[in-house]
Amino acid sequence: MGSRVGIIGCGRIGQVHAANLAKRTPLVFCSQSGTSARRLQGKHGGDVCDDITQLINISDVNAVVIATPPDQHVAQVIECLRAGKSVLVEKPLCTSMAELERIERAAAEAPPGCTAMVAENYYYKPSLLTMKALIGGGRIGRVRRLQVRKLTKQQDDGWKSRYGALLEGGIHFVALIADLIDAALATGSGVPVSPAAVEADFPTRTAGQDQAERHSVTRLQYEDAAGDLTASLHYAWDVPSLLRGTFQHSQIEGDAGRIVFESNGLYMYHGARFIKRVRGPQLGDLMGYGAMTNDFLACLADPKRQPYSNLARARRDLAVVFAAYGER
Repeated sequence: MGSRVGIIGCGRIGQVHAANLAKRTPLVFCSQSGTSARRLQGKHGGDVCDDITQLINISDVNAVVIATPPDQHVAQVIECLRAGKSVLVEKPLCTSMAELERIERAAAEAPPGCTAMVAENYYYKPSLLTMKALIGGGRIGRVRRLQVRKLTKQQDDGWKSRYGALLEGGIHFVALIADLIDAALATGSGVPVSPAAVEADFPTRTAGQDQAERHSVTRLQYEDAAGDLTASLHYAWDVPSLLRGTFQHSQIEGDAGRIVFESNGLYMYHGARFIKRVRGPQLGDLMGYGAMTNDFLACLADPKRQPYSNLARARRDLAVVFAAYGER
């Protein structure tokens, strides 16, 4: 590529990004303590910076992956964009609509060819792409209802303890539902479809409790020709489960059939027929990180290209979560 990519935040998810990028482009690492950055340097080569300011002042760093906690995203994204660096920022992009608007303004004012992309890997999962193709091919007729379920017991210490499970983890499944709805409605406009109404319950919360939620049931209503297209997401971090929620099932119901799928995307059924199992190259990219990285690098190579996981889709997904929390 003739340029380098910086990674800010070298914890677990920063390591995933480094592994996907290291064979494609030279890297520069930056972390709060410096220890994790030097560890990744030892594994992948490249350089280490002391802070974000030093990183973005490197002339041949043309893009930055931001893999820090959500409360740091808005300031870091804006600083990178103002410096003319494209960004791939981890989800959730931000923690409020006000922060989102600040990021959108910075992206609009950034130099031409400067990409702002959200690391929503679920958009790139092979299972989601297969389900969209089935829906688009009319295999289950007109889609009427989506029911998505992921209940597990998850450790939420450190920075994760400050955020609701729906925002920090459930937003992946909000994105999955949204992409399936776009396929079902097939407007052809390329504009992400937002729900007409959002309602949510938090079953394990008690009155006056100020702890971030760990269990949510979110219901979405969409406007379509028949007026009865709905979706629901039951998502929790406080429910003990087998293998961290593996082998739980979700479904897409149409007027001519349905698709039942393992909620993580391991396999799916159309009616009683096993129609999909992940194998071969797809098994190595089950979570879609490789395809997402390819999209980001393609945007860096072609300044006119826009990423699939863009700010418009991030706004649509975040608006669902914030509406569920009562923020409009």
